[in-house]
Amino acid sequence: MTSIQDNNFSLPGEILIPQAPPGFKSGFIGIIGRPNVGKSTLMNQLVGQKIAITSPVAQTTRNRLRGILTTPEAQLIFVDTPGIHKPHHQLGEVLVTNAKIAIDSVDVLLFVVDGSTACGGGDRYIASLLERTTTPVILGINKIDSQPSNSQLIDESYLELAQSGEWQTGRFSAKTSDGLLELQQLLIEHLEPGPYYYPPDLVTDQPERFIMGELIREQILLLTREEVPHSVAISIDLVEETPAITRVLATINVERDSQKGILIGKGGGMLKSVGSAAREQIQKLIAGKVYLELFVRVQAKWRHSRTRLAELGYRVEK
Repeated sequence: MTSIQDNNFSLPGEILIPQAPPGFKSGFIGIIGRPNVGKSTLMNQLVGQKIAITSPVAQTTRNRLRGILTTPEAQLIFVDTPGIHKPHHQLGEVLVTNAKIAIDSVDVLLFVVDGSTACGGGDRYIASLLERTTTPVILGINKIDSQPSNSQLIDESYLELAQSGEWQTGRFSAKTSDGLLELQQLLIEHLEPGPYYYPPDLVTDQPERFIMGELIREQILLLTREEVPHSVAISIDLVEETPAITRVLATINVERDSQKGILIGKGGGMLKSVGSAAREQIQKLIAGKVYLELFVRVQAKWRHSRTRLAELGYRVEK
């Protein structure tokens, strides 16, 4: 039961959520866009900590991951969504459905585009989806650090898109942080007065187990060839904490025996490389030593099975 003491809301587990000061703003901001436009990198930079995996491989985000940024004047809850694309299997259908659901379930939409290339068909498709929403939209032109010499023509292609929707725009680089403070202020201007939804020092609402699984999957995306990454799902089977070390056992689920062979590698070399790199990232997450043991299991056509998708944590969001 929630109680109020000394202007603080006390929740079970000794978590305190303070009462917001007068004029404080808060709200949920949906980050949407095509795959690989830098949405996860942007959210990591905004909250000041790595909570979402990044990769040169498209469509890496699978869950609606929440990142939380609290400033003296506002609390911004960012909802990172899967890139909107044409789905090719049941997993893809779930991901795109969840991304579309986010459009009407947040307070502000940040539509992120790749400013290193001109506006394309994928961007215009997302813009057409946004025509039906009453949610305020800000068009965020990312990757300005990678813009070529004809960047004016590129920017104009996006400004034309913004004008058709009467959206405000922001230019920034999620990689270098240029323009992010201005973007942050623009987002705050669109929020309504509201309470703290989370404790001010929290940066995500996802449990550590989920982040651990994502950090393992990130290393697979970075280290294996193209046929493997999208066929991978991670199950965290055990997290055992002691004062000296945290022991983590995880299973990497793939669809085919050939993918299992690639992941294990000659003499187990690939699995050792994935495990070593993932362990370093997990140690940063928990700020302590980690023993990580990985297993590989074949789950044939798991991306096409609603039952197996649910077992691995992929469901249509409510």
